[in-house]
Amino acid sequence: MRIRDFILAILVVAVWGFNFVVIKIGLHEVPPLLLCAIRFFLTSIPAIFFFKRPAIPVRILILYGLTMFALQFGFLFAGIYAGVTPGLAALIVQIQVFSTVILAALFLGEKINQWQILGMLVAFAGICWVGVKLGGTVSLLGFIFLIAAGTAWGVGNLIAKKIRSVNMFALVIWGNFVAFPPTFISAFLFEDQATMLASLQHLNLLTIAAILYLVYFSTMFGYGVWCWLLKHHPVATVAPYALLVPVLGLTSSAIVLGEPLQSWKLFAGMLVISGLCINFFGSRWLIKYKKQNEKITFESA
Repeated sequence: MRIRDFILAILVVAVWGFNFVVIKIGLHEVPPLLLCAIRFFLTSIPAIFFFKRPAIPVRILILYGLTMFALQFGFLFAGIYAGVTPGLAALIVQIQVFSTVILAALFLGEKINQWQILGMLVAFAGICWVGVKLGGTVSLLGFIFLIAAGTAWGVGNLIAKKIRSVNMFALVIWGNFVAFPPTFISAFLFEDQATMLASLQHLNLLTIAAILYLVYFSTMFGYGVWCWLLKHHPVATVAPYALLVPVLGLTSSAIVLGEPLQSWKLFAGMLVISGLCINFFGSRWLIKYKKQNEKITFESA
């Protein structure tokens, strides 16, 4: 990877790590489902007029938009709104990595190796450690919402695995377009309409900046550059950078919002990130080890 691409990868994960802080800032003024709806609308309009709809069945596009965006971000925003700090949210949603592995095994017949099992156990131990703190500094409802967000993300990943040979950036834009109507309707039904109207009428500059960040930096820049990197480099080269997202989420929340980094948070974070590393690098090592053994066996024969 050239130095330019390395810098781009670091910029993307930095943007995504700081995204959790920005969500918290946006939620000070705007209810979670309405904030999601605004994000989906501004991400997809007017972009859908410049990007052709991906050549996939409409039902697949709808399922992708609902799971990857409407449910994932709806639960994520609601979880932070319900009391989970941005740093912890960045950790908990990483359960998506393992929900993807488990769902792929159940529905696609993919095998789970011992490294993935070990990684899941270590990461789940970190999530359980956060669960031990429920009722103190962690909201039970928020924790449940974030687990649901990570699960929805995993389902979205599973659907994305079935979608081949399409413009992924266009898929993101159209997925946001699909997510907008049900999210807006949900906001209208479940959030106080007077609060929604008041938040829109009295948007301050900080909230507007947060919304613009979510749309143009986190979504447009983040997904656009990430898709470009995946197109020009092997997945094994690009994917490890995503391991920095929860680290940067915790760090930026501590610096900007003053989120306390108690020892139990650091311990939970260490377990989750270690589990992610074991899952990713252990699997790659296993594949490399098998290939070397096959080569040795072939040469010996």
